[in-house]
Amino acid sequence: MAMLHLKGETADERFERAVRELDLLLAGGADAVIVEDYFGTADDVERVLRYIVAQRPDIVYGVNILHDYRRAFSLAAQYGVKFIQIDSMAGHLKPEDDGAYGEEINHLRRQSDAFLIGGVRFKYQPYLSGRSLEEDMDIALGRCDAIVVTGTGTGIATDIEKIRAFRQLIGDRAPLVIGAGLTPESCGEQFAHADAAIVGSYFKDTYKDTGDVDPAHVKTFMDAVRAVRSR
Repeated sequence: MAMLHLKGETADERFERAVRELDLLLAGGADAVIVEDYFGTADDVERVLRYIVAQRPDIVYGVNILHDYRRAFSLAAQYGVKFIQIDSMAGHLKPEDDGAYGEEINHLRRQSDAFLIGGVRFKYQPYLSGRSLEEDMDIALGRCDAIVVTGTGTGIATDIEKIRAFRQLIGDRAPLVIGAGLTPESCGEQFAHADAAIVGSYFKDTYKDTGDVDPAHVKTFMDAVRAVRSR
């Protein structure tokens, strides 16, 4: 799943770049895209989704509104989004706040056809629950359809021991998604334990989130993924 970060100085620039990057990512073999307001706004996300529905309706596309999961569910319903990413499903809130959050998430899920991918101990998210990882994982699995595991930051490798620990806790209850730092060199080892990945930085010319999508990087990465799949 390739990230559309919506980089640009103006709304028009962000849209035009997103359309261009969408074509490059899909031509390079990415299986899906996630439209995210990483550099842009929720309105930018909606504009790109509107374009996808009109011009590329057959692709697999998801959405992540970083600080407004309610808007993400609303956009998913309006534009036929296949999956929603929410950075944290459990562990990021104090116990007195967590119950209401979980109830709302499950209420929104019941009204949605979208697949929900949620993080636990996710990059940049606080740990406030005081619960064990096992407890937070069990709670998260009751709120979403797949779990995302990351390292400490964007573009930073996710530690293989953390991936193994997540896989052991999840078992076969849900897919496990690598959410940061996957490379052609590491995908064989990491996909031995995980089912999917979200990729952004590696596809950029600088290998950083601030860069521009480079078709050669997309091809190199997807060639490695195809080699893993063939094995």
